[in-house]
Amino acid sequence: MILWRSIWREPRPAGAPPVSRLDWLLVSGFEAAALVEGLARADLAGQPFVTVLAMALTPALLWRRSRPLLACVAGFGVAGVLSVIQLSTRSGDLGLYSMMVVLILLYSLVRWGAGREIALGMPFVAAVVALGMSATSAGGAELVGGSLLLLLIAALAAVFRYRAALWQRQHREIRNQERLALARELHDTVAHHISAIAVQAQAGGVVASSQPLQAAQILAAIESEASRTLAEMRAMVRVLRDDEWDAYAPRLGVADLAGLARTDSSPAIEISLAGAVTRLPAPVDAAIYRLVQEALTNAIRHARSATRVGIEICRVGEVVRVRIADDGLPHPGPGPEPGFGLTGMTERAHLLGGSLAAGPGAEGGWVVEAELPAEVRA
Repeated sequence: MILWRSIWREPRPAGAPPVSRLDWLLVSGFEAAALVEGLARADLAGQPFVTVLAMALTPALLWRRSRPLLACVAGFGVAGVLSVIQLSTRSGDLGLYSMMVVLILLYSLVRWGAGREIALGMPFVAAVVALGMSATSAGGAELVGGSLLLLLIAALAAVFRYRAALWQRQHREIRNQERLALARELHDTVAHHISAIAVQAQAGGVVASSQPLQAAQILAAIESEASRTLAEMRAMVRVLRDDEWDAYAPRLGVADLAGLARTDSSPAIEISLAGAVTRLPAPVDAAIYRLVQEALTNAIRHARSATRVGIEICRVGEVVRVRIADDGLPHPGPGPEPGFGLTGMTERAHLLGGSLAAGPGAEGGWVVEAELPAEVRA
């Protein structure tokens, strides 16, 4: 009962293609085949009525995806009418070989129909097939062979139907993962820029009364930082909204770290690169930039009396080591609770097969250390 309800409520598969030139060619081909067969088999009972009926049925192929139940009922309805005529007149075979078009309509019913359409259409198909077998006085072998053929077509359609549904589900999961990654990028970017704005605003409040010229420069820096934040945020939100992954600007990497080390920033930022770290795979390159950016954001926001933040990136063999440390005062107590930023950093490292650790440094301050593979294996 539960299975029946599940089938009955199942919607039509998404992504049914519209009528195309190939569909018109298919209809034209069957129309021509029916006409040629009707002319070649002039002695067939019921001519020319049978040929006209077959040619009138063929356009139902154009509806097989948009109205699968109607198309299937029309096709097998014509076959049923011929079987009734054959039974009532006790005439010979009335069917043309081109009437096999009804098998395509059966396939389309299972492939593109809703659950209730399949549940209503299949009994009708079975009844018409049984009527046709009776009209032709089919033997046991023909009955079994015909039934197996119909079941094979229905099973093939069901396989393609659920294979497509599985692919769409996997595609949605991939897109959701991409959305999550972009949301993390949005968090990292906005957090970094907002932290820089907050630091500049605090400095502006200190020098506003005594050094108005420097305060004006700080306000200009705040305006520039805010504009960059809005621009990057809008770009990412546009991607999240429109699913235009290719429109997203290239991700920043190790070569762009110099943009984080502004000379007017406090604490001072020093970057040290060692080894071949400028031609890393794109995922590793982007992950290093975001790890450094998030760690730097945390240092600016939380480091107590820090005057320097050291960023060291070194490649040793197939491993890239990243270390970000500040010289701030030790945190009282057990240290801050890990937030979204630290969680995101850890997830980035683990997704690439690396590791990340963060905690108080031996000489004070806060240290973030990560190890990432230099090559991403498929």
